[in-house]
Amino acid sequence: MTDNGSKRLLVVEDDRAIAELLKHHFSKEGFTVTTTPSGEEALVLVDEIRPALVVLDWMIEDISGIEVCRQLRRHSANAAMPILMLTARGEEEDRIRGLETGADDFVTKPFSPKELVARAKAVLRRSNPNLIAEKLTYAGLEMDTSAHRVRYKGTRLELGPTEYRLLRYFMQNPEKVFSRHQLLERVWPHNEDIELRTVDVHIRRVRRALESAGGGEIIRTVRAEGYSLDAAG
Repeated sequence: MTDNGSKRLLVVEDDRAIAELLKHHFSKEGFTVTTTPSGEEALVLVDEIRPALVVLDWMIEDISGIEVCRQLRRHSANAAMPILMLTARGEEEDRIRGLETGADDFVTKPFSPKELVARAKAVLRRSNPNLIAEKLTYAGLEMDTSAHRVRYKGTRLELGPTEYRLLRYFMQNPEKVFSRHQLLERVWPHNEDIELRTVDVHIRRVRRALESAGGGEIIRTVRAEGYSLDAAG
């Protein structure tokens, strides 16, 4: 997948801590995440960024999530846009109301972030199976994310779990430059006690695996900025 627009996500949540938590977990999975606490702003952002998925809290600023959902569904351009609603309201009648208004799925707080990401991916797969690709390709690189296998021009690469996650993130976001801090946040699940130079160590390991298959310098060092997967570099 080279068009990250197909994984553009809008999170509408007025609890800042929850919004940041969701942004963190979805970003690690390759999503480009925009957040807003406002229902009115969400309606504007939908037109501006055209997200592949909206994660929408029921109780938000200015207008309710259920009203945002209702207004989105009034426009034919948003008819097929998946909406996953978050709520502290767990009653059956509330869930039914949300689904009848146009939500595609319902997650009740408190929730597991990993389960929420999995539910979001499931909603995307149902709405358009091509949005969540099981195979990523870029400049001779092929990654089968279901089998956890990587090849470069047909040659199998031997990667450890961290190197695999690092390369997957690059392949989900090709030709974009990421700082060491950004990579640490988005690739390492528990990064509080990990030093930035750890990123350099794993970049070298990925490069060695690529070089053994003739991959050369496909992962480029950008001076004073970080790293990028860039075949033209």
